[in-house]
Amino acid sequence: MARPLRFRYSPEHWSEQRVRRRIFQPLNSNIGARAVDPRFDAGGGWATHRFEMQNGDVALFARRDDEAYWMGNTETPSSLWRTDKFGWREVPYHVSRWAQRELLATLHEEEPWLADYPHLSWYFLPVFMSKDGRESTRSFFREHAAGFPDAGRREATRFFEAFLSTGVLDEHRHVMSGKLGTSDHVDRVRMSAAMAEFLAAKVLTDAGYDVVPEIEVTTGHSLDFRATDEATNVLVEVTRPQPPANRAAAGPVAAVRDTAETKTNGQLEKHGGGAVLFVDCSSFRDDSWAAVRGERPDVRHRPAVVYRARPDGRVEGYRKGAVPLDLEGAIEFVD
Repeated sequence: MARPLRFRYSPEHWSEQRVRRRIFQPLNSNIGARAVDPRFDAGGGWATHRFEMQNGDVALFARRDDEAYWMGNTETPSSLWRTDKFGWREVPYHVSRWAQRELLATLHEEEPWLADYPHLSWYFLPVFMSKDGRESTRSFFREHAAGFPDAGRREATRFFEAFLSTGVLDEHRHVMSGKLGTSDHVDRVRMSAAMAEFLAAKVLTDAGYDVVPEIEVTTGHSLDFRATDEATNVLVEVTRPQPPANRAAAGPVAAVRDTAETKTNGQLEKHGGGAVLFVDCSSFRDDSWAAVRGERPDVRHRPAVVYRARPDGRVEGYRKGAVPLDLEGAIEFVD
């Protein structure tokens, strides 16, 4: 499975003729390609190329002096196989900005409705335009409301656009967008679990904390977030139970208990305590969440916060144990 889009770097001189011979001709011979004029100017002295394949793939190439950058959701020409890969923030600004403009224009041409959500389009561009995952990731927002039940695509996408446009996760774009994955099919369970981490980040930032994802701990595991302010430094691990209709457990309360137990007996047990467990029930429909809210089941780990977010911004939940985070401004607690 291909990973989210990254750049390949070639520390060599590329002439117009070499680009045609070593890049265009192999692409054309193997899958059918045409060289077209780029839609935007990169500036900074970079010469640019755009290649469009018959199967809908697109590739970009920028060259200047004795260096060049390649990005594409298609097969990589053999002349670039042994090149190093770099993230969007690790390449020259002119190259990164040009590639983003080219790919965003293509994305919005193929999915016009996403043009209404510019920050979300940019944030998830590495997966929305990836080789294997471009259809599945777009479909997850378009057809499955990004994991929210009983919600339309615009309602759900507007919710995530509003949060992402705050910029609090911009620095962590590659890590966080990559969590959505680049599978060639929609895996609602896994993708919804990925969006649970975005919901957790929103809860924490709405409560006034700074968040950093993917915190390595001494056990060799990574926990989902570190939440900090002037007086707080707390690790947070997130889990999202499957809706009862999608699992064998006999009802929503059992779903919450069993899923939390799996997490507790895994990463949190090895970590040895100290982390807060967030149990995100945002995949639950109203009646299932009402049962959980009414019973407020224990989740075999303390401290823990069990909650459900809705795309209108409302978050409702309860706590177990002494939670070392002040979340009153982000969650309506029913305990």
